[in-house]
Amino acid sequence: MSKLLIKNIELLHTPYGQLQNIAVEDNKITYVGADIPINMQDAEIIDGQGKLATAGMVNTHGHVSMTLLRSYADDMALMDWLQNKIWPIEDKMDANDIYWGAMLGIVEMLKGGTTCFADMYAFMEDVARACAVTGIRANLCRGLIGVAPDKDVKLAENNVLFENWHGYDNGRIRVTYGPHAPYTCPIDYLERVIEAAAEHKAEIQMHLCETKFEVESCVKEHGVTPIKLMDSLGMFELGTIAAHCVHLSDEDMEIMAAKKVRVAHNPQSNLKLASGIAPVAQMLDKGICVGLGTDGASSNNNLDMLEECRAAAMLHKATTFNPLVVPAAKAWEMSTCDGAKVLGFENLGTLEAGKLADIVLWDTHKPYWYPRHNKLSQLVYAANSSDADTVIIAGKKVLESGKLLTFDEEKIYAEAQACAEKLVNK
Repeated sequence: MSKLLIKNIELLHTPYGQLQNIAVEDNKITYVGADIPINMQDAEIIDGQGKLATAGMVNTHGHVSMTLLRSYADDMALMDWLQNKIWPIEDKMDANDIYWGAMLGIVEMLKGGTTCFADMYAFMEDVARACAVTGIRANLCRGLIGVAPDKDVKLAENNVLFENWHGYDNGRIRVTYGPHAPYTCPIDYLERVIEAAAEHKAEIQMHLCETKFEVESCVKEHGVTPIKLMDSLGMFELGTIAAHCVHLSDEDMEIMAAKKVRVAHNPQSNLKLASGIAPVAQMLDKGICVGLGTDGASSNNNLDMLEECRAAAMLHKATTFNPLVVPAAKAWEMSTCDGAKVLGFENLGTLEAGKLADIVLWDTHKPYWYPRHNKLSQLVYAANSSDADTVIIAGKKVLESGKLLTFDEEKIYAEAQACAEKLVNK
Protein backbone atom coordinates (compact mmCIF):
# COMPACT_ATOMS: atom_id res chain seq x y z
CA MET A 1 0.00 0.00 0.00
CA SER A 2 1.39 3.41 -0.99
CA LYS A 3 1.03 6.28 1.47
CA LEU A 4 1.35 10.06 1.15
CA LEU A 5 1.13 12.59 3.94
CA ILE A 6 0.72 16.26 3.00
CA LYS A 7 1.73 18.23 6.09
CA ASN A 8 1.07 21.81 7.16
CA ILE A 9 -1.17 22.74 4.25
CA GLU A 10 -3.84 25.44 3.88
CA LEU A 11 -7.36 24.41 2.85
CA LEU A 12 -10.01 26.55 1.17
CA HIS A 13 -12.56 26.34 3.98
CA THR A 14 -10.23 27.10 6.91
CA PRO A 15 -8.96 30.52 8.08
CA TYR A 16 -5.61 31.74 6.82
CA GLY A 17 -2.82 30.42 9.03
CA GLN A 18 -4.70 27.32 10.17
CA LEU A 19 -2.63 24.40 8.87
CA GLN A 20 -3.97 20.92 8.23
CA ASN A 21 -2.69 17.50 7.20
CA ILE A 22 -3.99 15.24 4.43
CA ALA A 23 -3.38 11.49 4.51
CA VAL A 24 -3.59 9.45 1.31
CA GLU A 25 -3.49 5.66 1.09
CA ASP A 26 -3.36 4.10 -2.36
CA ASN A 27 -5.83 6.12 -4.49
CA LYS A 28 -7.99 7.63 -1.72
CA ILE A 29 -7.89 10.33 0.91
CA THR A 30 -8.14 8.70 4.33
CA TYR A 31 -7.86 11.71 6.66
CA VAL A 32 -8.05 15.51 6.61
CA GLY A 33 -7.44 17.40 9.84
CA ALA A 34 -5.02 18.88 12.34
CA ASP A 35 -3.63 15.56 13.60
CA ILE A 36 -1.34 13.02 11.96
CA PRO A 37 -2.80 9.49 11.85
CA ILE A 38 -0.55 7.00 13.63
CA ASN A 39 -0.48 4.65 10.63
CA MET A 40 1.12 7.37 8.46
CA GLN A 41 4.49 7.32 10.22
CA ASP A 42 6.03 5.49 7.24
CA ALA A 43 4.34 7.63 4.57
CA GLU A 44 6.10 9.76 1.97
CA ILE A 45 5.96 13.33 3.26
CA ILE A 46 5.04 16.38 1.17
CA ASP A 47 5.73 19.72 2.84
CA GLY A 48 2.71 21.96 2.32
CA GLN A 49 4.14 25.15 3.79
CA GLY A 50 3.14 28.20 1.74
CA LYS A 51 0.69 26.22 -0.37
CA LEU A 52 -3.06 25.75 -0.68
CA ALA A 53 -4.57 22.30 -1.27
CA THR A 54 -7.68 21.85 -3.41
CA ALA A 55 -9.31 19.11 -5.38
CA GLY A 56 -8.12 18.94 -8.98
CA MET A 57 -10.15 20.72 -11.63
CA VAL A 58 -12.30 18.75 -14.09
CA ASN A 59 -12.50 19.72 -17.76
CA THR A 60 -15.89 18.40 -18.86
CA HIS A 61 -15.60 18.89 -22.62
CA GLY A 62 -12.87 18.97 -25.21
CA HIS A 63 -11.01 17.48 -28.12
CA VAL A 64 -7.55 17.26 -26.61
CA SER A 65 -5.55 16.51 -29.75
CA MET A 66 -6.80 19.76 -31.25
CA THR A 67 -3.78 21.24 -29.53
CA LEU A 68 -2.06 20.57 -32.87
CA LEU A 69 -4.49 23.06 -34.47
CA ARG A 70 -4.07 25.78 -31.85
CA SER A 71 -4.16 29.19 -33.61
CA TYR A 72 -4.51 27.46 -36.99
CA ALA A 73 -7.98 28.95 -37.71
CA ASP A 74 -9.32 31.84 -35.64
CA ASP A 75 -11.99 34.54 -35.78
CA MET A 76 -14.49 32.50 -37.80
CA ALA A 77 -18.12 31.41 -37.45
CA LEU A 78 -18.57 27.82 -36.23
CA MET A 79 -19.79 26.17 -39.46
CA ASP A 80 -17.29 28.05 -41.64
CA TRP A 81 -14.55 27.16 -39.16
CA LEU A 82 -15.56 23.48 -39.13
CA GLN A 83 -16.31 22.90 -42.80
CA ASN A 84 -13.54 24.94 -44.40
CA LYS A 85 -10.64 24.69 -41.94
CA ILE A 86 -10.98 22.11 -39.16
CA TRP A 87 -12.61 19.09 -40.78
CA PRO A 88 -10.30 19.14 -43.85
CA ILE A 89 -7.13 19.13 -41.75
CA GLU A 90 -8.54 16.61 -39.26
CA ASP A 91 -9.00 14.21 -42.17
CA LYS A 92 -5.21 14.22 -42.53
CA MET A 93 -4.54 13.23 -38.91
CA ASP A 94 -3.22 9.79 -38.10
CA ALA A 95 -2.78 7.88 -34.84
CA ASN A 96 0.66 9.37 -34.21
CA ASP A 97 -0.70 12.90 -34.53
CA ILE A 98 -3.52 12.15 -32.13
CA TYR A 99 -1.18 10.62 -29.56
CA TRP A 100 1.25 13.53 -29.48
CA GLY A 101 -1.54 16.10 -29.63
CA ALA A 102 -3.11 14.39 -26.62
CA MET A 103 0.20 14.31 -24.77
CA LEU A 104 0.63 18.05 -25.39
CA GLY A 105 -2.86 18.79 -24.10
CA ILE A 106 -2.37 16.62 -21.03
CA VAL A 107 0.88 18.45 -20.24
CA GLU A 108 -0.99 21.74 -20.40
CA MET A 109 -3.83 20.51 -18.19
CA LEU A 110 -1.64 18.92 -15.54
CA LYS A 111 0.59 21.97 -15.26
CA GLY A 112 -2.55 24.09 -14.82
CA GLY A 113 -4.16 22.07 -12.04
CA THR A 114 -6.59 19.98 -14.14
CA THR A 115 -6.60 16.34 -13.10
CA CYS A 116 -9.54 14.95 -15.09
CA PHE A 117 -10.94 15.66 -18.56
CA ALA A 118 -13.48 14.53 -21.14
CA ASP A 119 -12.51 13.88 -24.73
CA MET A 120 -14.29 13.21 -28.02
CA TYR A 121 -12.13 12.68 -31.11
CA ALA A 122 -10.61 10.07 -33.43
CA PHE A 123 -7.98 7.36 -32.78
CA MET A 124 -9.18 7.30 -29.20
CA GLU A 125 -7.17 4.19 -28.32
CA ASP A 126 -4.13 6.46 -28.65
CA VAL A 127 -5.69 9.11 -26.42
CA ALA A 128 -6.37 6.38 -23.86
CA ARG A 129 -2.74 5.29 -24.15
CA ALA A 130 -1.63 8.88 -23.44
CA CYS A 131 -3.90 8.94 -20.37
CA ALA A 132 -2.46 5.64 -19.16
CA VAL A 133 1.13 6.89 -19.52
CA THR A 134 0.58 10.30 -17.90
CA GLY A 135 -1.67 9.23 -15.03
CA ILE A 136 -4.48 11.71 -15.76
CA ARG A 137 -8.12 10.77 -15.14
CA ALA A 138 -10.47 10.82 -18.16
CA ASN A 139 -13.86 10.12 -19.70
CA LEU A 140 -13.30 9.23 -23.36
CA CYS A 141 -15.53 8.65 -26.37
CA ARG A 142 -15.01 8.14 -30.08
CA GLY A 143 -16.45 11.08 -32.02
CA LEU A 144 -19.19 9.64 -34.24
CA ILE A 145 -20.29 11.39 -37.43
CA GLY A 146 -23.19 9.54 -39.01
CA VAL A 147 -22.94 11.19 -42.44
CA ALA A 148 -19.36 9.98 -42.99
CA PRO A 149 -18.65 7.04 -45.31
CA ASP A 150 -16.87 5.22 -42.48
CA LYS A 151 -19.64 5.76 -39.93
CA ASP A 152 -19.88 2.02 -39.20
CA VAL A 153 -16.13 1.82 -38.59
CA LYS A 154 -16.33 4.75 -36.17
CA LEU A 155 -19.10 3.08 -34.17
CA ALA A 156 -17.14 -0.19 -34.08
CA GLU A 157 -14.12 1.76 -32.77
CA ASN A 158 -16.25 3.17 -29.94
CA ASN A 159 -17.30 -0.38 -29.04
CA VAL A 160 -13.68 -1.52 -28.94
CA LEU A 161 -12.65 1.54 -26.94
CA PHE A 162 -15.28 0.71 -24.32
CA GLU A 163 -14.32 -2.94 -24.16
CA ASN A 164 -10.59 -2.21 -23.85
CA TRP A 165 -10.52 0.83 -21.60
CA HIS A 166 -13.70 1.34 -19.57
CA GLY A 167 -12.78 0.93 -15.90
CA TYR A 168 -9.03 0.94 -16.55
CA ASP A 169 -6.81 1.41 -13.47
CA ASN A 170 -9.54 1.22 -10.81
CA GLY A 171 -11.89 3.33 -12.91
CA ARG A 172 -9.40 6.12 -13.70
CA ILE A 173 -10.57 5.93 -17.33
CA ARG A 174 -14.26 5.81 -18.19
CA VAL A 175 -15.61 5.34 -21.72
CA THR A 176 -18.80 6.78 -23.19
CA TYR A 177 -20.30 7.00 -26.70
CA GLY A 178 -19.82 10.18 -28.72
CA PRO A 179 -22.40 11.08 -31.38
CA HIS A 180 -21.06 14.44 -32.58
CA ALA A 181 -24.18 16.58 -33.03
CA PRO A 182 -27.75 16.50 -34.40
CA TYR A 183 -26.62 17.98 -37.72
CA THR A 184 -23.97 15.28 -38.29
CA CYS A 185 -25.93 12.26 -37.03
CA PRO A 186 -29.13 11.19 -38.82
CA ILE A 187 -31.91 9.60 -36.77
CA ASP A 188 -31.18 6.03 -37.89
CA TYR A 189 -27.53 6.40 -36.93
CA LEU A 190 -28.39 7.92 -33.55
CA GLU A 191 -30.67 4.95 -32.89
CA ARG A 192 -27.78 2.58 -33.59
CA VAL A 193 -25.44 4.55 -31.30
CA ILE A 194 -28.01 4.54 -28.50
CA GLU A 195 -28.52 0.79 -28.96
CA ALA A 196 -24.77 0.12 -28.80
CA ALA A 197 -24.39 2.30 -25.70
CA ALA A 198 -27.30 0.56 -24.01
CA GLU A 199 -25.80 -2.86 -24.75
CA HIS A 200 -22.59 -1.77 -23.00
CA LYS A 201 -24.43 0.05 -20.19
CA ALA A 202 -22.55 3.16 -21.29
CA GLU A 203 -23.42 6.84 -21.24
CA ILE A 204 -23.42 9.42 -24.06
CA GLN A 205 -21.44 12.60 -24.76
CA MET A 206 -22.86 14.94 -27.41
CA HIS A 207 -22.76 18.55 -28.61
CA LEU A 208 -26.29 19.89 -28.14
CA CYS A 209 -27.84 23.31 -28.83
CA GLU A 210 -24.46 24.96 -29.44
CA THR A 211 -25.66 27.41 -32.10
CA LYS A 212 -28.91 28.97 -33.33
CA PHE A 213 -28.23 27.31 -36.69
CA GLU A 214 -28.20 23.87 -35.07
CA VAL A 215 -31.48 24.44 -33.22
CA GLU A 216 -33.26 26.06 -36.17
CA SER A 217 -32.12 23.29 -38.53
CA CYS A 218 -33.34 20.60 -36.14
CA VAL A 219 -36.73 22.28 -35.73
CA LYS A 220 -37.04 22.69 -39.50
CA GLU A 221 -36.13 19.04 -40.22
CA HIS A 222 -37.74 17.26 -37.26
CA GLY A 223 -40.27 19.72 -35.86
CA VAL A 224 -38.63 19.74 -32.41
CA THR A 225 -35.53 21.10 -30.66
CA PRO A 226 -32.40 18.94 -30.35
CA ILE A 227 -33.21 18.32 -26.66
CA LYS A 228 -36.74 17.11 -27.41
CA LEU A 229 -35.44 14.99 -30.30
CA MET A 230 -32.82 13.22 -28.17
CA ASP A 231 -35.38 12.71 -25.43
CA SER A 232 -37.79 11.11 -27.91
CA LEU A 233 -35.04 8.71 -29.01
CA GLY A 234 -34.41 7.57 -25.43
CA MET A 235 -30.87 8.91 -25.26
CA PHE A 236 -31.33 10.60 -21.92
CA GLU A 237 -32.36 7.33 -20.26
CA LEU A 238 -28.74 6.16 -20.61
CA GLY A 239 -27.20 9.20 -18.91
CA THR A 240 -26.04 12.10 -21.08
CA ILE A 241 -23.29 14.72 -20.98
CA ALA A 242 -24.54 17.59 -23.14
CA ALA A 243 -21.84 19.97 -24.31
CA HIS A 244 -22.58 23.69 -24.73
CA CYS A 245 -26.41 23.97 -24.35
CA VAL A 246 -26.32 27.64 -25.36
CA HIS A 247 -29.74 27.89 -27.01
CA LEU A 248 -32.33 26.27 -24.77
CA SER A 249 -36.03 26.83 -24.22
CA ASP A 250 -37.67 26.58 -20.81
CA GLU A 251 -39.23 23.32 -21.98
CA ASP A 252 -35.78 22.01 -22.96
CA MET A 253 -34.47 22.78 -19.49
CA GLU A 254 -37.45 21.11 -17.82
CA ILE A 255 -36.72 17.94 -19.82
CA MET A 256 -33.03 18.12 -18.95
CA ALA A 257 -33.74 18.52 -15.26
CA ALA A 258 -36.25 15.64 -15.24
CA LYS A 259 -33.89 13.31 -17.17
CA LYS A 260 -30.79 14.39 -15.21
CA VAL A 261 -28.90 15.56 -18.29
CA ARG A 262 -25.53 16.99 -17.17
CA VAL A 263 -24.12 20.02 -18.94
CA ALA A 264 -20.57 20.87 -20.01
CA HIS A 265 -20.53 24.68 -20.13
CA ASN A 266 -17.73 26.12 -22.31
CA PRO A 267 -17.89 29.89 -21.78
CA GLN A 268 -14.74 30.99 -23.61
CA SER A 269 -15.19 28.75 -26.66
CA ASN A 270 -18.81 29.90 -27.00
CA LEU A 271 -17.67 33.52 -26.80
CA LYS A 272 -14.82 33.10 -29.29
CA LEU A 273 -17.00 31.35 -31.87
CA ALA A 274 -19.84 33.84 -31.21
CA SER A 275 -22.17 30.93 -30.46
CA GLY A 276 -23.80 32.83 -27.60
CA ILE A 277 -23.98 32.61 -23.82
CA ALA A 278 -25.55 29.57 -22.17
CA PRO A 279 -28.41 30.24 -19.71
CA VAL A 280 -26.45 28.89 -16.79
CA ALA A 281 -28.35 30.79 -14.10
CA GLN A 282 -31.63 29.28 -15.30
CA MET A 283 -30.13 25.79 -15.54
CA LEU A 284 -28.83 26.01 -12.00
CA ASP A 285 -32.19 27.26 -10.77
CA LYS A 286 -33.81 24.17 -12.28
CA GLY A 287 -31.33 21.86 -10.56
CA ILE A 288 -29.37 20.87 -13.67
CA CYS A 289 -25.80 19.79 -12.94
CA VAL A 290 -23.41 22.11 -14.78
CA GLY A 291 -19.66 21.63 -15.07
CA LEU A 292 -17.08 23.63 -16.98
CA GLY A 293 -15.02 22.81 -20.05
CA THR A 294 -12.52 24.43 -22.37
CA ASP A 295 -13.56 22.77 -25.64
CA GLY A 296 -10.68 22.15 -28.04
CA ALA A 297 -7.56 24.31 -28.15
CA SER A 298 -8.41 25.45 -31.67
CA SER A 299 -11.52 27.26 -30.44
CA ASN A 300 -10.33 28.59 -27.09
CA ASN A 301 -7.18 28.60 -27.53
CA ASN A 302 -5.90 27.08 -24.31
CA LEU A 303 -6.92 24.37 -21.86
CA ASP A 304 -6.82 26.63 -18.80
CA MET A 305 -9.66 25.61 -16.49
CA LEU A 306 -8.96 28.39 -14.00
CA GLU A 307 -9.72 30.86 -16.81
CA GLU A 308 -13.02 29.07 -17.47
CA CYS A 309 -13.85 29.20 -13.77
CA ARG A 310 -13.27 32.95 -13.68
CA ALA A 311 -15.18 33.49 -16.94
CA ALA A 312 -18.18 31.55 -15.62
CA ALA A 313 -18.19 33.55 -12.39
CA MET A 314 -18.10 36.89 -14.25
CA LEU A 315 -20.02 36.27 -17.46
CA HIS A 316 -23.36 35.36 -15.92
CA LYS A 317 -23.26 38.26 -13.52
CA ALA A 318 -23.14 40.55 -16.55
CA THR A 319 -25.87 38.82 -18.56
CA THR A 320 -28.29 38.77 -15.61
CA PHE A 321 -27.26 42.15 -14.11
CA ASN A 322 -27.01 40.26 -10.84
CA PRO A 323 -23.66 40.16 -8.97
CA LEU A 324 -24.94 37.29 -6.84
CA VAL A 325 -25.28 34.87 -9.77
CA VAL A 326 -22.53 32.21 -9.92
CA PRO A 327 -20.44 33.44 -6.97
CA ALA A 328 -16.85 32.30 -6.62
CA ALA A 329 -17.86 29.30 -4.51
CA LYS A 330 -20.31 28.03 -7.14
CA ALA A 331 -17.83 28.63 -9.98
CA TRP A 332 -15.26 26.57 -8.09
CA GLU A 333 -17.79 23.78 -7.51
CA MET A 334 -18.55 23.78 -11.24
CA SER A 335 -14.81 23.41 -11.86
CA THR A 336 -14.40 20.51 -9.43
CA CYS A 337 -17.12 18.46 -7.76
CA ASP A 338 -19.92 19.39 -10.18
CA GLY A 339 -17.62 18.71 -13.11
CA ALA A 340 -16.78 15.32 -11.61
CA LYS A 341 -20.51 14.50 -11.42
CA VAL A 342 -20.96 15.57 -15.04
CA LEU A 343 -18.31 13.02 -16.09
CA GLY A 344 -19.67 10.25 -13.88
CA PHE A 345 -16.99 10.36 -11.18
CA GLU A 346 -19.23 10.60 -8.12
CA ASN A 347 -16.50 10.05 -5.53
CA LEU A 348 -14.35 12.97 -6.66
CA GLY A 349 -13.99 16.72 -6.42
CA THR A 350 -13.60 17.56 -2.73
CA LEU A 351 -10.91 16.94 -0.12
CA GLU A 352 -12.64 14.57 2.28
CA ALA A 353 -11.86 11.17 3.74
CA GLY A 354 -13.09 8.48 1.40
CA LYS A 355 -12.81 10.58 -1.76
CA LEU A 356 -10.43 9.80 -4.61
CA ALA A 357 -7.06 11.47 -4.08
CA ASP A 358 -6.88 13.94 -6.97
CA ILE A 359 -5.21 16.90 -5.27
CA VAL A 360 -3.53 20.13 -6.39
CA LEU A 361 -1.15 22.16 -4.24
CA TRP A 362 -1.09 25.82 -5.30
CA ASP A 363 1.90 28.05 -4.64
CA THR A 364 0.41 31.10 -2.89
CA HIS A 365 3.66 33.01 -2.50
CA LYS A 366 2.79 35.31 -5.38
CA PRO A 367 1.89 39.03 -5.30
CA TYR A 368 -1.78 38.52 -6.17
CA TRP A 369 -2.23 36.13 -3.22
CA TYR A 370 -1.61 39.05 -0.84
CA PRO A 371 -3.13 40.43 1.34
CA ARG A 372 -4.70 37.31 2.82
CA HIS A 373 -8.40 38.15 2.82
CA ASN A 374 -10.34 35.29 1.17
CA LYS A 375 -8.64 32.20 -0.26
CA LEU A 376 -11.54 31.13 -2.44
CA SER A 377 -11.99 34.57 -3.99
CA GLN A 378 -8.26 34.87 -4.58
CA LEU A 379 -8.15 31.48 -6.30
CA VAL A 380 -11.11 32.20 -8.60
CA TYR A 381 -10.60 35.91 -9.29
CA ALA A 382 -6.84 36.52 -8.94
CA ALA A 383 -4.73 33.36 -9.25
CA ASN A 384 -3.03 31.91 -12.34
CA SER A 385 -3.17 28.28 -13.39
CA SER A 386 0.65 28.32 -13.43
CA ASP A 387 0.47 28.52 -9.63
CA ALA A 388 -0.19 24.76 -9.64
CA ASP A 389 2.95 23.43 -7.96
CA THR A 390 2.21 19.78 -7.14
CA VAL A 391 -0.45 17.53 -8.68
CA ILE A 392 -1.54 14.16 -7.32
CA ILE A 393 -3.93 11.86 -9.20
CA ALA A 394 -5.28 8.64 -7.71
CA GLY A 395 -2.77 9.05 -4.89
CA LYS A 396 0.27 9.31 -7.21
CA LYS A 397 2.37 12.40 -7.79
CA VAL A 398 2.44 13.42 -11.45
CA LEU A 399 3.74 16.99 -11.02
CA GLU A 400 6.15 18.26 -8.35
CA SER A 401 7.53 21.80 -8.06
CA GLY A 402 6.00 22.48 -11.47
CA LYS A 403 7.92 19.62 -13.10
CA LEU A 404 6.28 16.61 -14.71
CA LEU A 405 7.23 13.25 -13.25
CA THR A 406 5.68 10.76 -15.66
CA PHE A 407 7.13 11.76 -19.03
CA ASP A 408 9.61 13.95 -20.92
CA GLU A 409 8.01 17.36 -21.43
CA GLU A 410 10.55 18.59 -24.00
CA LYS A 411 10.08 15.48 -26.16
CA ILE A 412 6.32 16.13 -26.23
CA TYR A 413 6.81 19.70 -27.42
CA ALA A 414 9.16 18.57 -30.18
CA GLU A 415 6.92 15.72 -31.35
CA ALA A 416 3.78 17.88 -31.30
CA GLN A 417 5.50 20.61 -33.32
CA ALA A 418 6.67 18.08 -35.88
CA CYS A 419 3.17 16.61 -36.22
CA ALA A 420 1.60 20.06 -36.67
CA GLU A 421 4.12 21.06 -39.34
CA LYS A 422 3.53 17.82 -41.22
CA LEU A 423 -0.25 18.35 -41.17
CA VAL A 424 -0.24 21.88 -42.56
CA ASN A 425 2.27 20.93 -45.26
CA LYS A 426 0.41 17.80 -46.46
